[in-house]
Amino acid sequence: MSDEEYENTSNTSKTSKKGDDAFAKAKSGIKQSELNEQLKEYIGEWRNQRAKEEEELKRLKDKQAKRKEIRAEQDKKLAAEKKQEEDRLKKEAAEKKAAEEEKKKAEMLEAEIKRQEMMAAQKEKGGSKQSAPALDARKEMSKTKEQVEEEMKISLSIRIKPLALDQMDSDELRNKANQIWNTILSLETDKYDYEQRHMNQDYEFKELNERQKIQLRNKAVKKGLDPESFTGSHPPKIRMFSKYERRTDTRTYGDRKKLYEGGCEVMRSELLESLWKDKLTEFSKRPKARLPKWYGERPGKKAGDPETPEGEEDGVAAEEELEEEEEEEEEEEEEEEEEEEE
Repeated sequence: MSDEEYENTSNTSKTSKKGDDAFAKAKSGIKQSELNEQLKEYIGEWRNQRAKEEEELKRLKDKQAKRKEIRAEQDKKLAAEKKQEEDRLKKEAAEKKAAEEEKKKAEMLEAEIKRQEMMAAQKEKGGSKQSAPALDARKEMSKTKEQVEEEMKISLSIRIKPLALDQMDSDELRNKANQIWNTILSLETDKYDYEQRHMNQDYEFKELNERQKIQLRNKAVKKGLDPESFTGSHPPKIRMFSKYERRTDTRTYGDRKKLYEGGCEVMRSELLESLWKDKLTEFSKRPKARLPKWYGERPGKKAGDPETPEGEEDGVAAEEELEEEEEEEEEEEEEEEEEEEE
């Protein structure tokens, strides 16, 4: 602080300082009251806004709760309708299945009655026991296991009738037991025979497969292939190279393929071609027989015919000889026919 500033401050009076302090305090009090009033207004507006937001939130929650109740009622109604529809479908399926079972049972009962009548007629005639008429094998094979079991139950319910044991005496019960025992014996006998037949057929199939494998092995060995080449499920692979080679084969597939083409057939065709050429040369070198030249008038020449050129005399003579031979053959055939007729 400089000397001049110190002098100025020392000259000011103490009363002026007190007045300035009072004025500053009054001014600060007015500002504080205004700030308090503004703060109260802000707080009131915030409370009003908060109250409105709470009311809106409450209204939305009530609306959501009502929607949940409506949705729950709708879901409950849909579930009830779905259950009713499922029950109706199950009932219809059960009714349809029962009707099919009744129809099938009636058909099987009719077939069983016919079978029993046929067996009774055969017993009266003294014929041997025969099985029922054969059904469609393809239709029987296409049935599922459940269908077969169901038909078996229906057939057994028709064939096996309940016994009236209360109305039978001891002799009838004994006779019925003996009859059932004999039936069981015959069925077990047939079962054993069928099992043995099945075992024999399996053994024969295995033996045939082994014979086939032996034949295929011999066939492969004759062709110079591996013995197990034809026994697999796929044909053997053709090797286009020797198994003793130790270097990479740079030839193309076409070049390698030509190595295996031809063989004996090509050699045979070449031999036949050379033989044919030799025979042709021998035939072309043969001496040609020429008839002596005719001097004078040609035999068979008519008056007014032109003269025969020198080069055509041989051809005309050959034609005349052929005609004479044909006439002689015709005369011989006519004579043979006349002799046969006589």
